[in-house]
Amino acid sequence: MKLLKTTLAAVVTATAFAATSPAMAFETSAVTARFRAVHLDPADKSDAIGALAAPKDTLDVEAKWIPDIDFEYALSPNWGLELLLTVPQKHSVIARQSALGLNQSLGSVTHLPPTLTAKYYFLTDKVRPYVGAGVNVTWFTKNDLALNLDIDRWSVGPALQAGVDVSLNDQWSLSFDAKRAWISTDVSLGGTKLTTVHVDPWIIGVGVGYRFGK
Repeated sequence: MKLLKTTLAAVVTATAFAATSPAMAFETSAVTARFRAVHLDPADKSDAIGALAAPKDTLDVEAKWIPDIDFEYALSPNWGLELLLTVPQKHSVIARQSALGLNQSLGSVTHLPPTLTAKYYFLTDKVRPYVGAGVNVTWFTKNDLALNLDIDRWSVGPALQAGVDVSLNDQWSLSFDAKRAWISTDVSLGGTKLTTVHVDPWIIGVGVGYRFGK
């Protein structure tokens, strides 16, 4: 949450600075590509696992920085569709407390989490704060968990976002964005469900955008 507060402070500072500059109209029917550094911070909520004597919320999915690229199509000056993409990401999994001991590694999982959102911009000039909502579809592409643990390969859930774009000129912009995606998977052993892990990460990003066309 410290990272979220820092990002929000940066958004406020950049917005206040840019608001003093002349207004710049936004081109509709334009495609914008954004390149961001994103911090993915899982919520790490899980049910108790009786078979491993593991209490509730003991599973810890690694938080990490990842690259992302998204593409947005402007439906109008106020509305846009954004598709967030990245490469498959590997996260280590730790059981903080269980019959295996404290802070025991359970291996890793690799996932691909594309997210599609519809965004509404409150302003359409140089400074463009927005909110958005959509869907996250996560594909767990690889399972390297210990003890022959298995997971569901797919997760579909809602996603919310808020942020601001600050135009630097007709094509380049700064981007500050915060998303919350609801991602969960069942963990099983020998076909028997042990727990449901709710990853539900905050996705906090900063980067630059480039608008194609005029």
